[in-house]
Amino acid sequence: MTAFIASVFGVCEILILIILGYWLSAKGWFNDHSGTLIAKIVTQIVLPAYMVVTITQKFTAKELMQLLPDLRFPVLSMAILFGISFGVCAALAVPKGRRGLFKSMFFNSNTVFIGLPVNLALFGAKSLPYVLVYYMANTTIFWTIGVYLIQGDGPKPAHFDLKQALGKIFSPPLLGFMVGVVLVLLHIQLPNFLMADLNYIGGLTIPGSMFFIGIAMYQAGLSHLKLNKETWAILLGRFVLAPLVMVALVYFADVPLLMKQVFILQSAMPVMTNAPVVAKLYGADADTAAITVTETTLAAMVMIPVVMTMLQFIH
Repeated sequence: MTAFIASVFGVCEILILIILGYWLSAKGWFNDHSGTLIAKIVTQIVLPAYMVVTITQKFTAKELMQLLPDLRFPVLSMAILFGISFGVCAALAVPKGRRGLFKSMFFNSNTVFIGLPVNLALFGAKSLPYVLVYYMANTTIFWTIGVYLIQGDGPKPAHFDLKQALGKIFSPPLLGFMVGVVLVLLHIQLPNFLMADLNYIGGLTIPGSMFFIGIAMYQAGLSHLKLNKETWAILLGRFVLAPLVMVALVYFADVPLLMKQVFILQSAMPVMTNAPVVAKLYGADADTAAITVTETTLAAMVMIPVVMTMLQFIH
């Protein structure tokens, strides 16, 4: 019960910021351009700064070197969900123009805009390396397989663009993480004034991310939310199947308990906020993607305390 209450308070911390972002959008303070700008600032400036500060201040070279083999867990988890998505898609007879989008939303999760703030609120900065390991796997799979699937829903034949995929995978947050790792491995200390600036900038990570989610929810329109068979299937995939698959993979593994908890929680995150953007870019069903992002984000606020309670049985 203590874990449940603590997780409820942790969710409330970020939920208040989401509501504030939504309310300010409704008041006209934020518009479509504001959401795009905030997302750009968070991903390209704020998150890289946060990565450098946190990695260099809280982790040793030994701890960081032990992380790479852990990539196998999120990769295997998403591979299994990817396979399941084909069966679910066929069983529900998802229309041809939404099949790729459905599959992508089924096995990819929002590891940065929701996952990172939630893990920081519930586990603290020590969870960051595990969050980033999951993020590396998730972003790589989304910008390769996920984007290819969504392209297939559009009017033009799907094709794989290696240059574009690499540009998205090696994003500023991941590059910030890599810079932090290099600084730790080479025992390089940045000047105090520079670390102070990075610390100030990195402090915008949680509020900036939550404001963006609030703005995105307002733009999607809560009145457009609808629960149909496809939505229920996505909810099942994101909040039931994904964490159960991850539990099966990590339960008996000889890895740190915190890593198990972070991976399970990361697997139970809502649909990626990039899904509507990619869908719109390639002429797929962007409206459905935007509504599903909002629906799963709202559902996550309820499911996160449930998952946190389940984590008490993980050893």
